[in-house]
Amino acid sequence: MTYQDILKSLDQKKYQNLYFLHGEESFFIDIVSDRLEAEVLDEGERAFNQTIVYGKDVDHLQVLDIARRYPMMSRYQVLIIKEAQDMKSLKELQSYVEKPADTTILVICHKNGKYNFNSKFGKAVQEKAVVLESKRLYDNQVPDWIQTYVVEKKLRIRPDAANLMAEYLGTELSKVANELDKMAINLPPGTEVNTKHIEEFIGISKDYNIFELQKALGQRDVLKANRIVQYFAANPKRNPTPVVLSSLYTFFSKIYLLTYCQNAPEKDQIATLELRSAYFLKDYKEALRFFNRERAEKALNLLKEYDLKSKGVDYNSTGKPEGELLKELVFRVLH
Repeated sequence: MTYQDILKSLDQKKYQNLYFLHGEESFFIDIVSDRLEAEVLDEGERAFNQTIVYGKDVDHLQVLDIARRYPMMSRYQVLIIKEAQDMKSLKELQSYVEKPADTTILVICHKNGKYNFNSKFGKAVQEKAVVLESKRLYDNQVPDWIQTYVVEKKLRIRPDAANLMAEYLGTELSKVANELDKMAINLPPGTEVNTKHIEEFIGISKDYNIFELQKALGQRDVLKANRIVQYFAANPKRNPTPVVLSSLYTFFSKIYLLTYCQNAPEKDQIATLELRSAYFLKDYKEALRFFNRERAEKALNLLKEYDLKSKGVDYNSTGKPEGELLKELVFRVLH
């Protein structure tokens, strides 16, 4: 099941006796376990019927003792094992998993990786439990996830703003969600989040960011490109060179690909460049005015060269600040 499927069933008060939540992305595991912790029992029932334990602090005998109790003045008791990957005797719960108590909702949160179900315990879990594999999102999936998340917060977000957040905050969803929650508190419902909001509430500059640098390079706007790279050099922690180089390499790779399909239908161009919509195609088309296939290839070779220099491979760059390397790179790309 997906985490949305589980949340939908919780909204309908359809509870199962056993949940096994595992995977690399802790955010979805926390969302589901937090909902079960907050909503199955009311405030008065929780004092006697809700127990939260941590894997490193308990063994299977303690868990079995709690799980087999009868609830007090409640239909259910809830038992949540957090950080279950640290529980050494987790597999000893096999007999319980095979025949769970009807009045207990046991939630096992196993983080830091996909669980290997190739054991008797694992097979019992797959047969008896609601299983959620919480997968880490790929870089290109995060902007769409952001757009879905802000809708849940009764906001909307512009595609360029979602892309900007994803680029600078990465794939750690708890971090992204925390920033979105901050905006949801400060903005009226129905607001469309834009780059100005992101600068105000998160601190990512709407004018001096990687996408504005890409646009400036694509338009061969020398003045703007130099201003942005000067800002990057002055703020290296906010704009780490490896991230900048990686983003620029992706940008010029797509320009290079577009030179092969510039006469194809737009939908084919979007598919070839692996873009989410036509909204993002215009910048690449505009860049073709200045970067033909040969120049795009030259830019890619320069990016490879400066990636090595930033790692100290080229002796001529030894001791040279990364900001100076970026300035030098931009100069050579534009000239």
